[in-house]
Amino acid sequence: MIPKNSNPRCQAQTKSGEPCRAAATSGGLCFFHANPDKAAELGRIGGRKKSRLPAEVPNPLPKLDKVSAVQDAVEKLIADVYAGRLHPRVAAGLAPLLNLQLRTVEATDLERRLEQVEKPLARAEAEDDRT
Repeated sequence: MIPKNSNPRCQAQTKSGEPCRAAATSGGLCFFHANPDKAAELGRIGGRKKSRLPAEVPNPLPKLDKVSAVQDAVEKLIADVYAGRLHPRVAAGLAPLLNLQLRTVEATDLERRLEQVEKPLARAEAEDDRT
C-alpha cells in the first residue's frame, strides 16, 4: 500500500526560491503554505501579547530612600510574582535597578554618617591648632 504523500516535505518554495523543508500535510503543502494568511495572523497575535504595556501602574513603588524601603519593595515584587499579579520578566528587569538603588542608599547613608563623625573631629583639630 502506497501512502497518500510519499514525500513528507512541503512541495512549495520559500520566498528565497529554496524548497520548503517543513513537513507536509495530506495536501502536499505545509500548514503555512496551505494557509498563507495564517502566518501573518499568528504573528500579529504574538506581537500584541508581547508588546502590551499596562495603561497605568496600579501600585507605584514607594520612595526608596532607605534600605528598609528597598527591602520592602523587593518583598512586594516577590509576592506579586508568586501571586501572578506581575510577570516574572518585569520583576527580572526591576531586580538590577533595585540592587543599584540599594547600593546607592547604602553609600549615601555611609557618607552621611561619616560626615557626622568628621565634622566634630575637624572642629576639634581646628581648636587644637589655635591653642
